Amino acid sequence: MGRVFVIGSEAEMLSIGKRIGERLEGGAFVALYGSLGAGKSVFARGAAQALGVTRLTSPTFTIVQEYPTTPALYHFDAYRLADEDELYAIGFSDYRNANGILLMEWANLVPGALPKERLDVRIEGAGDAPRTVTILPHGSVYEKLVESL
Repeated sequence: MGRVFVIGSEAEMLSIGKRIGERLEGGAFVALYGSLGAGKSVFARGAAQALGVTRLTSPTFTIVQEYPTTPALYHFDAYRLADEDELYAIGFSDYRNANGILLMEWANLVPGALPKERLDVRIEGAGDAPRTVTILPHGSVYEKLVESL
């Protein structure tokens, strides 16, 4: 069902992000979990590179960054949100219905907004220590994606 990877460097985190990014299609939702400094943004940068984004900027203060890829990429950061209501107030439903690819960092802070079918990426570790990346599919599309890794 899920897959676990031990990641020893930033380059390896970029690589796993790219591998997943290459497999994402319109309507995909990737929920990123992990502590501060775990590597969520590095993973997101790898996924974005696979979609043709050359420079991914942090959406921490803006909550979402949009990229004109095909399909469009929407990179969310829920770190500064108090709850799901704030997320919906910035038009989250519109983004969900736009058939783009959504990457959401700090997804654990808005659990009620997460779709039932999604890909969970849980990153454990910080500092110079290796990271454990657990990829958990929710739904048949994501199960096939994980099987292809």
